[in-house]
Amino acid sequence: MELKIIDNSSIKDFLVSNRALFEENLLAEAINVKDKIEEIHTIGNINLLNNAHKLVMYVVEEREHELILFAKQEGVSWAKYSLTIAFKLEWVQAIRRTLWDFLYNYELKTNFNSSREDFFTLEKNINQLIDQFLNYFFISYTKYKDELLETQRKLVENLSVPIIPISKEVCILPLIGNIDIVRMTTIEDKVLSSIENSHIQTLIIDFSGVAHMEEDVINYLNKIINGIFMMGCKSVLTGLRAENVKVMIQLGISIEHVAEYKGTLQFALKDYVSV
Repeated sequence: MELKIIDNSSIKDFLVSNRALFEENLLAEAINVKDKIEEIHTIGNINLLNNAHKLVMYVVEEREHELILFAKQEGVSWAKYSLTIAFKLEWVQAIRRTLWDFLYNYELKTNFNSSREDFFTLEKNINQLIDQFLNYFFISYTKYKDELLETQRKLVENLSVPIIPISKEVCILPLIGNIDIVRMTTIEDKVLSSIENSHIQTLIIDFSGVAHMEEDVINYLNKIINGIFMMGCKSVLTGLRAENVKVMIQLGISIEHVAEYKGTLQFALKDYVSV
């Protein structure tokens, strides 16, 4: 290894002077990542080699605060563009091995002659900082992914329970597809919170897109309708299919005192929307 060395140079100066050789050795260590460098740069505008040098400088200069901020930024960037996390782990471990190889040669070239205590202190500090980088990277990566999943979950919930305002006090809730208990709990949460926050006076619930509901779902629906009534809002049910009405009759469910029925959504709109 043909390394440049200046008398009394610091570890930082030594690494800066030999940056090109450091990159060459790093790429030799990161076998699976080196062929992905351009792809990662194209996808996420992430320069792996520049970032490797930045990490090394933070480590050797013990700039812990900057290292943590950098790790968090890197975590978000890799999560945002769904880059393979295994590549990141291999890359950082390759940086660790390459850095230690250079530190070994630094000591040989400079006759540093550090004591055993100094060496173990250096080893502990460097490895702890690199491990800290990885920890904060993974925490940041996971947090971003979790928040993204939560956002997507809320979006799906909103799409599955689309409360549409048609006037200041009247809204429509068109239900489509299969409805199970899990979805009913989502409907309950969305409907009751919307009534409270938007001061809905009349909620038209259209079931024309719902083919079949199980008995437990209909029982749950009964509770929701009563809950809507308790909040001072009137329910108008439209588009109920005969098979669902039969189940309601068999279960002895009667909600005429808390809700109104209309055959179709169009009939309900004629009564509750001014033309």
